[in-house]
Amino acid sequence: MTEAFEATDVSATARRGPHIVWDWNGTLLHDIDAVILATNASFAEFGFAPITLETYRELYVVPVPKFYERLMGRMPTEAEWLVMDETFHRHYWSSAETAGLAEGALELLRGWQGAGSTQSLLSLAPHDKLVPLVRTHGIDTHFLRVDGRTGPSHTTKAGHLVRHMAAMAAAGVTADRTVLIGDAVDDALAAAHVGARAVLYTGGSHSRGSLESAGVPVVDTLAEAVATAREMAE
Repeated sequence: MTEAFEATDVSATARRGPHIVWDWNGTLLHDIDAVILATNASFAEFGFAPITLETYRELYVVPVPKFYERLMGRMPTEAEWLVMDETFHRHYWSSAETAGLAEGALELLRGWQGAGSTQSLLSLAPHDKLVPLVRTHGIDTHFLRVDGRTGPSHTTKAGHLVRHMAAMAAAGVTADRTVLIGDAVDDALAAAHVGARAVLYTGGSHSRGSLESAGVPVVDTLAEAVATAREMAE
């Protein structure tokens, strides 16, 4: 298994305080344009019509094969899924390198760490691609830990979050003081699975209506997300 990146310069005085687990795609990284481009490229492999951002946000769900089922009217075959998944990632990663951080993300990361609180990053993006990209943006030193996906792509975040939290237990990170900030209903489900809380951000993969179905706070900016997370974790 690929080793996780772990920061080494976070002060011990931050232990046992509030902790944020950040999602990456659609949350810290504003990559929705790359996602739509890659999704439509994967559809084109089988002659399906392209979709709009609005349609994507209304129908998106994790695990991803279920999203394709909503769009196609049936679950893709294993052969179709392999082609669509490969096509998506090939087009996505060629575009993601030029995607920028979400508005205010860098300042929020600095501010949270500067206030003596801890944070980490957990993504379903492949670990070996995630870590170099995070470092390229110069934000890796703000995190106790950065974990990407190391298994199949058709998965949910819950199991990954269990391992992510367990790896930070020695640093004093506890679920009851942790808030996950993400852009998908799956983020809220993962947080509930480990006994943490969640705030969902509308700048990524889901419509506001879809996010509100999770029954957790929904916000339109990352600044609101951080303020809400602090209130929830205190």
